Amino acid sequence: MKKKSFALSFLSLLPCLFLACHTAKTQSKVVQTVSTEFPKDSVAERMLLYQRDNGGWPQPGGDAINYSLTIKPELRKKLLSEKKVYDTTIDDKATTREITTLVKAYTQTQNPTYLQSAERGIKYLLEAQNKAGGWGQFYPDTSGYHKHITYNDNAMIDVMKVMRSTAEAKDEYANLAPALRPLAQLAVDRGIRCILNTQVRQNGTLTVWCAQHDRLTLKPAKARKFELPSLSGAESVGIINFLMAIKNPSDEIKQSIKAAVAYLESVKIKGIKVEDIPAPSLPKGKDRVVIADPNGEIWARFYDLETNKPFFVGRDSVPKATLAEIEHERRIGYGYYGEWPKKLIEVDYPKWLAKWNK
Repeated sequence: MKKKSFALSFLSLLPCLFLACHTAKTQSKVVQTVSTEFPKDSVAERMLLYQRDNGGWPQPGGDAINYSLTIKPELRKKLLSEKKVYDTTIDDKATTREITTLVKAYTQTQNPTYLQSAERGIKYLLEAQNKAGGWGQFYPDTSGYHKHITYNDNAMIDVMKVMRSTAEAKDEYANLAPALRPLAQLAVDRGIRCILNTQVRQNGTLTVWCAQHDRLTLKPAKARKFELPSLSGAESVGIINFLMAIKNPSDEIKQSIKAAVAYLESVKIKGIKVEDIPAPSLPKGKDRVVIADPNGEIWARFYDLETNKPFFVGRDSVPKATLAEIEHERRIGYGYYGEWPKKLIEVDYPKWLAKWNK
């Protein structure tokens, strides 16, 4: 009788025990949910919305995305609907800027979504590397000049820097999946080979690079109407700086650097400078002119592939001898002259030379 009473008492307790267990599980889930809620970074959150499903980022309208702007509901809906629109690019730091921002945001918030997004971006860049070892301005879009190996505006060099940081697990990049490191290192090695293979030779002598090169022939190539095949006084600087940062440069790399700096030194233009002057009668109220300056040292963006003389090109794609011959819109809207190699030649290269010219 006592056994039966005990059994009945135990059975009567089962609903309570079940409720207690269920409550405990529910509380555990609540605690777990709370524990996995991470701080959010507003810029990183906007980057997640713009990221395409292939891992890269677009450049809507040809302009860099302003991530400081609040995303309104209608834009959010549009971005979500465009996830499979593969207009992804590396132009103007697109994709590389987002990856760098996201790895930093992860370090600050420990939000795994940001790290996963950055890893997808790196995988996109790995896939986008072409057979020559370079990167086109766009991928997978290979129309027109989008497929060319693109040094213009340091696009490929920006990618190489991300790959190098990934391979070396540098700073915030140390949080990325270790499996990405050997892949990134291989990409860096192939990229360096591409750089060396595209350096232009004149009668057997190494010079510098064009802003873009054909991915098949590796020869200098045309991009926009005002960007003809040439030797670049601007983009070559970023390439040289990347090569100088290599920890143990081979003799071939050393030769490449020395030859490129020597070329830039040889095409330096003395005795002039460029100034923006008031011009109320012209659009935007200004003009850009070349004036004499006894202390002036400047470089052209485009040098002729054979004569090494500076040239200037407007939207008619016809080379001109002077900046004044270019239409006003391009004259004030594009950098035809600059001091791009100045710090390289005067500061950075001498330091590199002192270390490696032994």
